[in-house]
Amino acid sequence: MEIRSVGIVGAGQMGSGIAHVFAQAGYDVLLNDINAEGLEKSVGLIARNMDRQVQREKITAAERDAAMARIRTTLALPELGASDLVIEAATENEAVKHKIFAELLPHLRPETILTSNTSSISITRLASRTDRPEKFMGFHFMNPVPVMQLVELIRGIATDAETYDSLLAVVGKLGKTAASAEDFPAFIVNRILMPMINEAVYTLYEGVGSVKSIDESLKLGANHPMGPLELADFIGLDTCLAIMNVLHDGLADTKYRPCPLLTKYVEAGWLGRKTQRGFYDYRGEVPVPTR
Repeated sequence: MEIRSVGIVGAGQMGSGIAHVFAQAGYDVLLNDINAEGLEKSVGLIARNMDRQVQREKITAAERDAAMARIRTTLALPELGASDLVIEAATENEAVKHKIFAELLPHLRPETILTSNTSSISITRLASRTDRPEKFMGFHFMNPVPVMQLVELIRGIATDAETYDSLLAVVGKLGKTAASAEDFPAFIVNRILMPMINEAVYTLYEGVGSVKSIDESLKLGANHPMGPLELADFIGLDTCLAIMNVLHDGLADTKYRPCPLLTKYVEAGWLGRKTQRGFYDYRGEVPVPTR
């Protein structure tokens, strides 16, 4: 099936980035969120990011204007039912995702492909609660979406070849690279990345190093562009904890036990950049380590 229109559920950081790249690639985008302010902020963010692309001569002003004109917004989830492809990019909470799909299903066309941008939750389990497990897939973009080249494609146990091939073609049209992952907890990227971040938090928790020394060690000693604690703040500590819990629950291995300090930060509401405090305090001109 040729995909021309895309419905996106969730106008947060990921949903906004996904809307950006699809509109730029020529798709008609309908972006949904539960509140009007979220949609307004999302469109503003996409416009600013496209303006930066124009300034850097990555796209022309005409291309920016055409892409922005392809983005529409709605507070009514059922309106996404007419789309060829629906991408759920809501919070990393399985119950929330099931609720969204339940509300959306009666309004979908029979041929519509349904996907989730989940970073860790079982695609097979999500698909089993829908009326189209053969047309359901994991469609996991990396943050920030306009910059990162990888998209993980995750087939559930019932996903058919036609659905996979359709999404593989979409990834190519977006100018990105697809990596096929099996449907096991956290897939590929987060199966490797999150335990590293969790181990960095344990290194801090056990007093082996400070926030600054841990991040500098990985940046300068392993040539990582960003230290693991800085990266955790960028991703969101609540998201990191949620993925570690999925790994721990799904694989039943103690090596995936979330660090108690990570749990404590989330309990405090210090979730990283989005709350202005995490392993760094972002309220001043320069981020300052909080430990």
